[in-house]
Amino acid sequence: MTTSLPPRDLTSQVASRTQPGEHMTPDEFQRYGHMLVDWIADYYRNVEKYPVLSQVQPGEIRAQLPPAPPQTGEPFEAMLADVDRVIMPGITHWQSPNFFAFFPANTSGPSILGELLSAGLGVQGMLWATSPACTELETHVMDWVVKMMGLPEHFLSTSTGGGVIQESASSASLCAVLAARERATQYAGNETGATGRLTAYVSTQAHSSLEKAVKIAGIGRERLRLVGVDKTFAMRPGALAARIAEDRAAGFVPCFVAATVGTTSSTAVDPLPEIGRICREQGLWLHVDGAMGGSAAICPEFRFMFEGLELADSYCFNPHKWMFTNFDCDCFFVADRSALIRTLSILPEYLRNQATESGAVIDYRDWQVSLGRRFRSLKLWFVIRHYGVEGLQTLIRKHVTLARDFTRWVEEDPDFELAASTTFSLVCFRHKGGDAVNERMLAQLNQSGALFLSHTKLDGKYTLRMSIGQTHTEQRHVAQAWELIRAAARG
Repeated sequence: MTTSLPPRDLTSQVASRTQPGEHMTPDEFQRYGHMLVDWIADYYRNVEKYPVLSQVQPGEIRAQLPPAPPQTGEPFEAMLADVDRVIMPGITHWQSPNFFAFFPANTSGPSILGELLSAGLGVQGMLWATSPACTELETHVMDWVVKMMGLPEHFLSTSTGGGVIQESASSASLCAVLAARERATQYAGNETGATGRLTAYVSTQAHSSLEKAVKIAGIGRERLRLVGVDKTFAMRPGALAARIAEDRAAGFVPCFVAATVGTTSSTAVDPLPEIGRICREQGLWLHVDGAMGGSAAICPEFRFMFEGLELADSYCFNPHKWMFTNFDCDCFFVADRSALIRTLSILPEYLRNQATESGAVIDYRDWQVSLGRRFRSLKLWFVIRHYGVEGLQTLIRKHVTLARDFTRWVEEDPDFELAASTTFSLVCFRHKGGDAVNERMLAQLNQSGALFLSHTKLDGKYTLRMSIGQTHTEQRHVAQAWELIRAAARG
């Protein structure tokens, strides 16, 4: 396997930049831009040939970098040559069709071009006034997402709620926790002692970002309650209700519940209708995390897994995982935007402007923790327009079919077993030989460079995760992975 692109002779193109402070001219940018796009195109032509997991040792990349920055400017050709020489060996190829670890972080041609356009425009879209197109395209695209995925209509901008693009589900979860905190304390969450009795609830399978969110929000890890799960690894509503009642009896103030459609370890689906009813009865904020699984809602046959979402106060999923839109792009929706805006809005004098004062526009700075924001909606807009709803449905269904094929192979092999049901496109499985055998297999497979898998623990047992969702993964890649896994099992 190669570790970098085929070498290119750039020496004839190198021209020293001798004038200090000299900008790249539009003509130079055009020439180098073509060179870089050609480089990226070559990368995708060759990506399948690279070791999926980088083979370098700690410190190896830095050892090849000069200890001090250059005193004079260097030509772009030299920079691109060093990408080949220094950077590429240290890349784990997330876009390889043989990348089956974690969840995908897939991208596509239209997404890359949208990202390039966003960088080229250089917009800082904190206010409507700082670029109206940045705000209004985002609002419109998020309304498209509601319609194309059959989400509750109160997530539309024309209703009480609306959507915003965050950088990650972690950021969306933090915003949801903060809004829940403020609503529970009558918007006095920053007052001394106001959060001292608040409690939050997640399942034992919930993503670790929720623990981080309650810590940052001042609720504290010690008041995060981990609710037990059933044999499918989904949250048990009865256990949730019992823990809420126990905390109320002890003088605590329950305020937040997070449910998941597609947990990280096994893509388990929490029972949203039952959890939602408990939250409504108890007055708790319900946030639903659909980070990976959420993209499946574009296919009507998977929408039954999202029943009960109409009871949620907030919901998020990541197009940058399974909808061919490069990182970072998280779709975050709220049922009542006023609660989120009241939680996060601060208006210093230097941001005051006529459009904001009119109340006729959205200022997305009030929908997130940070002030500044990029023009992320361009890449999602490009992706939706390039593929169309039918094209995205076709690709999601293909990955699900590949996962079901892999599931069948595991079931038919007497040496392997499934560790969880295959819900979307993740297969959790293990060799029956025990933890040591599975650990050895995983290390051997990943060190080979031919593919990349990750692991988790389910029911206390070391479990391999086969996550299928990369843009260019085909049936032959999955079949090859299975043969390599079987070979590793034989030692």
